[in-house]
Amino acid sequence: MTKIERQNLRLLEAVLFAAADSLSEKQLAARLPEDADLKGMLAALQSYYEGRGVELVRRGKSWCFRTADDIRPLLEKEIDVPRKLSRAAIETLAIVAYHQPITRAEIEEVRGVSLSKGTLDVLMEAGWIKPGKRRETPGRPATWKTTDDFLDHFGLEDVRDLPGIKELKAAGLLESGPAINAYRVRGDAQETGEQELSASVMLLPEAMMDEAAEAAEPLDPEASC
Repeated sequence: MTKIERQNLRLLEAVLFAAADSLSEKQLAARLPEDADLKGMLAALQSYYEGRGVELVRRGKSWCFRTADDIRPLLEKEIDVPRKLSRAAIETLAIVAYHQPITRAEIEEVRGVSLSKGTLDVLMEAGWIKPGKRRETPGRPATWKTTDDFLDHFGLEDVRDLPGIKELKAAGLLESGPAINAYRVRGDAQETGEQELSASVMLLPEAMMDEAAEAAEPLDPEASC
């Protein structure tokens, strides 16, 4: 690794550590020289911090440092209890997560009831959903999709990591009662048929996460080049 490459790597590390929130790759690239290999440096830093107290994680197209999952419980002295979401907000969030991008009318069709404007406002204020591209249909309705903050909150790298039908069944989070109108949950539903999804599904994705395998000894970015 050249002196310039090492300097760029240190700069990237400092930017990520100093950031209060996760940063997109576009934001990171804007803080680095034009010829910097951003993807290569992110991979080097992620490898270097793997298995340590803090780890570099990807959340959608954003990156941030987070406390390792096995260490986090040891640091929790006080727990902030956020305002509890209403049932309508939880159901709406679940529908958006599994069907994005989705319009307001489609959300109402899935839930079977009208959606108040305040429901979407609450989820936007929480930073969990945002407007997507408008549909190329009459009226060009706006669509909604989840944010990288949503992925960060639930410890997911990508929306494809959301639990499927089999995982939800194994965790006991599928109900036979009418919690939400039946709708398909990704590709698993094509095999098992439509299922009714509990309103609690999106609050407990951690229950479906496998225990992380023991990490290998991290490598020094300088030594690996």
